[in-house]
Amino acid sequence: MTNLLKELKEKLVKTLKLGDVIPEEIGDDEPLFGEGLGLDSIDVLELVVMLERDYGVKIDSKELGQRVFVSVRSMADFVERSRAGKTA
Repeated sequence: MTNLLKELKEKLVKTLKLGDVIPEEIGDDEPLFGEGLGLDSIDVLELVVMLERDYGVKIDSKELGQRVFVSVRSMADFVERSRAGKTA
């Protein structure tokens, strides 16, 4: 999981072009929205595309997206559960 967390942080910074954010400074459980990284709905769309393209996972509802995009750890948990064939 540690490698996946690191990889997701790097992809998050690259995908969203967060030039002033260093991946290592993003906390595993730091909120992605609000007072955390301050992402918005456009960022979510880009992350959905990245996860589908890079990990072959599908986020097909707003409710699922709200659970997946809480933090980097929740994203990693979703990817791992999806790879294992379990539902989110």
